[in-house]
Amino acid sequence: MRPVLSVIIPVLREGAVINDVISHLKTLEEELPTEVIVADGAPAGDTLSAIAGEGVKKIRCAPGRGAQMNAGAAEASGEILLFLHADTKLPACAGRRIAALCDDPAIAGGAFDLLIDSPRPVFRVIEKAASLRSRATRIPYGDQAVFIKAGVFHSIGGFRPLAIMEDIDLMQRLKRRGYRLRFADAAVRTSPRRWEKEGVLYTTLRNWLLSTFFYLGASPDRLKRYYR
Repeated sequence: MRPVLSVIIPVLREGAVINDVISHLKTLEEELPTEVIVADGAPAGDTLSAIAGEGVKKIRCAPGRGAQMNAGAAEASGEILLFLHADTKLPACAGRRIAALCDDPAIAGGAFDLLIDSPRPVFRVIEKAASLRSRATRIPYGDQAVFIKAGVFHSIGGFRPLAIMEDIDLMQRLKRRGYRLRFADAAVRTSPRRWEKEGVLYTTLRNWLLSTFFYLGASPDRLKRYYR
């Protein structure tokens, strides 16, 4: 049976978490035929080497999240492409939600709301702001598990080879071409590690400023200098 959903995971030194996210994805197969593709941007392919078990497509490719996701999409067999960060887990109902939204021929794809896997109250504020922003602008970010019909993705040329903001760029191009996105009535759960490592306030303000400058036309190569 041809997979309906291809889950593409771009990775770089994610050996510690990759098996956990792959195991979690196995539950999707009960709702929607699914294949998992891991695109490793590390020359040594250390994340690929850490994968236990069978049934995962492993790709070694040039680093850069956009390039890795394009490489994964080129090998995908599914009618729907879902781009998932290695530190993010889909809700249990994800397969049904994606199938229901993509059954509508007027919808090109969609994304989920965001939950951060920490009890700290400050993250509830960040989650709410992220969901309100993405729904208002119709531009979800990459950590919201964006999914797109494969035909639409390939018709617009996939991700552009940008140093940063490749997810926003893709969403902008979809909007300019008149494609419609819908948000699933559920949330993905992502690790708080970025905020905990660099500081909640610093990480939040930096990300907001970088995306604002990108909207205003700043070069992704220049913005990359401020993003670790």
